Amino acid sequence: MNTAIEVKASLGAGAGSPTHAVVHAAVIGATGYAGCELLSILARHPAARVTCLMWAGGDGKKALAIEDFHPKLRGRFSLLCEPLDVDKVLRSQSDVVFLATPHEASHEIVPRLLESGLRVVDLSAAFRLKDPAAYAHWYGFNHHATEALAEAVYGIPEFVAPAIAKARLVANPGCYPTSVILALAPLLKAGWVNVAAGVIADSKSGATGAGRTPSEKLHFPEVNENLRAYGLFRHRHLPEMLQELALSAKDFIFTPHLLPITRGILTTIYLRLSQPRELSEVEKLFKDFYAGAPIVRVYPAGTLPEIQGVANTQFADIGFALDEPTGRLILVSTLDNLGKGAAGQAVQNMNVMFGFAQETGLL
Repeated sequence: MNTAIEVKASLGAGAGSPTHAVVHAAVIGATGYAGCELLSILARHPAARVTCLMWAGGDGKKALAIEDFHPKLRGRFSLLCEPLDVDKVLRSQSDVVFLATPHEASHEIVPRLLESGLRVVDLSAAFRLKDPAAYAHWYGFNHHATEALAEAVYGIPEFVAPAIAKARLVANPGCYPTSVILALAPLLKAGWVNVAAGVIADSKSGATGAGRTPSEKLHFPEVNENLRAYGLFRHRHLPEMLQELALSAKDFIFTPHLLPITRGILTTIYLRLSQPRELSEVEKLFKDFYAGAPIVRVYPAGTLPEIQGVANTQFADIGFALDEPTGRLILVSTLDNLGKGAAGQAVQNMNVMFGFAQETGLL
């Protein structure tokens, strides 16, 4: 298995001759926030056609116009959003299926989709962790789709584009892990981090990161004018970060917070360098690492990104500040949790899978 820091792929992969003139896409879980963002992107994608829209579940659901859930999509799709029916998906003549579904649902659906020759981009966490035994602890279900899990590619296109291009199943990364991995991977790959001194990632996310299902903690008065830490030492995205960055839990701390905003993530990472460096060296490392990466923007040394710069975009922005005498480095990573943190990255993965430039339909 390749981790994010083991492979830096050719960023041009996916920009050659497309394998399809038009990609026909099914979206399961179209009624949620990520589903809405997916459809917004696919509606403007020059080579994508949506062939099937479905709820994340079937029981008690009925077919409705997509604008009944997302008014911004009024007039964009003539298809009704139907209750989940895998047989209908298989008959939809789709090339790729996006799953914006609960983890357990993806776990059940994916093997059948793969058996039928469809390619899948799964936005759930059902195929992100390579150890099947980890799912019972972190996600509360026993993982039985071991063959699909073994072939799933963890899909950060900036790192593993060649593998994504050949994949039948792409596990779309989580929003928090994307913000952390993009910021840390260049330094870890270069061996510049004093890992034994500890690495701390402090992340803050907008409320859409928790999904559309109502809950007491997401009630407006609970979120508005408030800031809350949650999931300390046990957030589900933690093992994803450890796996992809090849870090140990004893050396890495991740703490997420809920911001009173709709969308966006700001992650601040604290670490010590393994040997003295100048700020210009750090800037060069990042700019060289992400040279040609259309979605990742590296800020000039000493300039830090903000959520306003990425909200409602598909970009991921990275900035940093270095205290040269002590070797303390602070990284600031921002992205839209529904964009590069979910639907935008899913479409970026689709682009690579079907031979389009990574940024097609995104920028």
